[in-house]
Amino acid sequence: MSSPFDSSRFGAPVPRGGASPAPARKSKPLWLQSAILVGTFTMLLYVIEIADVASDERLEDNGVQPRTIDGLWGILFAPVLHDDWAHLFANTVPLLVLGFLVLLSGIARGLAATGIVWVVGGVGTWLTGGSYSNHIGASVLIFGWLAYLLVRGVFARNLGQILVGVVVFVVYGSLLWGVLPSTPGVSWQGHLFGAVGGVLAAWLLSADARKQRARKAVGPQSFG
Repeated sequence: MSSPFDSSRFGAPVPRGGASPAPARKSKPLWLQSAILVGTFTMLLYVIEIADVASDERLEDNGVQPRTIDGLWGILFAPVLHDDWAHLFANTVPLLVLGFLVLLSGIARGLAATGIVWVVGGVGTWLTGGSYSNHIGASVLIFGWLAYLLVRGVFARNLGQILVGVVVFVVYGSLLWGVLPSTPGVSWQGHLFGAVGGVLAAWLLSADARKQRARKAVGPQSFG
């Protein structure tokens, strides 16, 4: 049976190349992506702590154990493990705030900075930590992110980043005392090498800004 006649079909323009493309999806704003990512990571830490408690705290034995072969796995796992709920609660707010600010420089750049901090902090702790010790906790990331935010603007000569660094220093600068040996049972090595990783990340990830600044300083070259 033939379909009913539809006069509205006549004279209607037909797009070239077939059907019109679907409208592009709007990506989430960077601040929202950053908040979701750091919030999800923090929630993961709570899930892991629940699993640790359920396992009679056996998970937390997988931290960085200096100069042992098995302890090398701790470089991967240590930042997501905590000694108890109080340890995790103490890390939660600075983790959320500093992680959010790091990711605001760009998700890829923020993740790269986090990766550098993660590895440098873990390796440094593995090399220098006390024998028969077990180093765990997201504070290695907190100190790395803190150092990164403090110095990246100086390396990149970016006024906005420098101002962010000043605010971060005012709020969290007192944490930097944690890179020195002080409280027994606290991994100052993790804090120290996390901060070293943050400075290294800021230096490496500002290379593009430094090269651009160097080109401007030299200026165009003319040839006779």
